[in-house]
Amino acid sequence: MTFIDTHCHLDMKEFREDLPEVLDRAVQAGVEYVLNVGSDFKGCERTVDLARNHTMIFGAVGIHPHDAKTYDRDKEEKILEWLEEPGMVALGEIGLDYHYDHSPRDVQRRVFERQLQIAVERDLPVVIHSREAEDETMRILEQSGLHKGVMHCFSGGEEMAERALALGLHISFAGPVTFKNAQGLKEVARKIPDERLLIETDAPYLSPVPYRGKRNEPARVVETARVLASLRGVGLEDIARITTVNAKRLFGIGEMPEEGEIAYKIRDNLYLNLTNRCSNVCGFCVRFHTDYVKGHNLRLSREPSLEELKTAIGNPLDYREVVFCGYGEPLLRFELLKDLALWIKKRGGRVRVNTNGHGNLIHGRNILPELEGLVDSISISLNAHDDETYRKICRPRVKDAFKGVLEFIREAKRYIPEVTVTVVDMEGVDLDACRRIAEDSGVRFRLRRLDSVG
Repeated sequence: MTFIDTHCHLDMKEFREDLPEVLDRAVQAGVEYVLNVGSDFKGCERTVDLARNHTMIFGAVGIHPHDAKTYDRDKEEKILEWLEEPGMVALGEIGLDYHYDHSPRDVQRRVFERQLQIAVERDLPVVIHSREAEDETMRILEQSGLHKGVMHCFSGGEEMAERALALGLHISFAGPVTFKNAQGLKEVARKIPDERLLIETDAPYLSPVPYRGKRNEPARVVETARVLASLRGVGLEDIARITTVNAKRLFGIGEMPEEGEIAYKIRDNLYLNLTNRCSNVCGFCVRFHTDYVKGHNLRLSREPSLEELKTAIGNPLDYREVVFCGYGEPLLRFELLKDLALWIKKRGGRVRVNTNGHGNLIHGRNILPELEGLVDSISISLNAHDDETYRKICRPRVKDAFKGVLEFIREAKRYIPEVTVTVVDMEGVDLDACRRIAEDSGVRFRLRRLDSVG
């Protein structure tokens, strides 16, 4: 379990006396890398030195809005020079600060726009500071052409988060999300898509609970991760993996997993990735815009064998349940699924299958009797209230798909103890009608958020 502190200021005087000990504590806490962000022009210079001398430190350089009034051609040329250093991976911290107004607002805007232009030209991610300037910040960003960066130490509302996400930006949370009076921020933190979530300390500032009021340091990023895990209903290990992968992808640091995983843990369940093939081409499906679910690479180079899957599972009793899911339709590999489910059941494990309900159409027969005694629970994606909507949203590759799904749902309850119909909450879907389909079929109904996967 590793973490990346995506924003700290180890260049500041608060760390002059004990930086080696601070870094040691970070490593002991599981922090793999830190991104040091220059706090002023001199801080940028020290950031470059830190990255040169410490393999776990990467850097970002830029002119903070407090110092926008000092921005000139000489400073810009120096920043451009620093950005060529191997350890410099982002431009920042840049943005607007209308709380302190240390620089005139028109100057802040001009310098922000210029640095965004540099980032776009050089294809660099940016680290964005915004305080009491939400609308202005987003307006400038939306006009900049930028699509790569992070809203650092996010403190805005849902509207600002949605606008940032629409631009392709990441959202990073620091110590304030752990504070008791931060209910609005906690609500935002619950809703950020996994693939856009980052964590940071902003050390030496904003220490999380239970260290509030003390000097912050990278090791304490774990406390912020712990609160995010609780808010989002996942484990600390899940948040660590998700945010570490996101930071590596955004900033291009460290090594990424090259091979797709065939068995991956989320919370206390183990998920099995049998295939990337599917009988639907759903426009909302996460596999069309990322290789990752909850930080796991699910893009397979080949389909796994039965023995490989058994080895990957180990002891089924180590998990609440073993779920056939992955980046494709598991019932496409029906014979392997049956053999593996039998192996799991013989060892006392619990089996769930997540499917789009095309199994009978794919195999040209009613396969559900063959799952009796092998599958404890089945989750069937309905995602539409009628045939026309289903064809529009799910774009099935099999004939009479919607009718086949309805028949599969009704038939499933005869052979499988727990049957749940799931529907993604998206525009154009009559959720009440979908709920009635489930009720009329005598099965459970579950509504899923569009951006919630895994």
